[in-house]
Amino acid sequence: MEERPPNSKVFGKSGGYEKLKSYQVAELVLDITVRFVKRYIEPGSRTNDQMVQAARSGSRNITEGSVFSATSKKLEMNLTNVAKASLAELKKDYAAFLRHNKLKQWGSDDPVRQELVDKRFSDADAVARWGRDVHARFPERSTPEIAGNIGFILANVAFGLSDRQLQSLGRDFEQNGGFNEHLYKVRTEARKAGKEQGK
Repeated sequence: MEERPPNSKVFGKSGGYEKLKSYQVAELVLDITVRFVKRYIEPGSRTNDQMVQAARSGSRNITEGSVFSATSKKLEMNLTNVAKASLAELKKDYAAFLRHNKLKQWGSDDPVRQELVDKRFSDADAVARWGRDVHARFPERSTPEIAGNIGFILANVAFGLSDRQLQSLGRDFEQNGGFNEHLYKVRTEARKAGKEQGK
């Protein structure tokens, strides 16, 4: 059996975005938003396209940033910030939907809002079932009100997680530097090891 050469120390770990909570929630928000616009937003409208693109950007930029982390911490931070900005835009679109349709936006003290956050859903079907259950328990809350608030709240959760991730990346950069610093460290260590072997 042919032996595989050892992995280079030049490149750090990258990818693994599937394990990031920010990515998981952003991907859920994308799935929910695609369903939401199909039902509530006029097909072909600018808002329809804008909401889907913002949701997609939130998820995909976290993915891309995670992959780029092997060679550019700066680019990883930039892309994570783009994801955060996109999710902020999406939150505003959901809030505007509720406002324009004179639907109640659930406050932070609303127990149903907190229930949604605590459920920590991982797929859109489960969220949809929960939404139907809320309407059955509280018929005064219309289906559009529930759908709009679900989108807003989960987009807000994803926004908060991306911000937390960005802050964590910033602290790591302060402590360990970026790719250039890592290259210098690896090269210095390799030269040192080579000198010691040559003794």
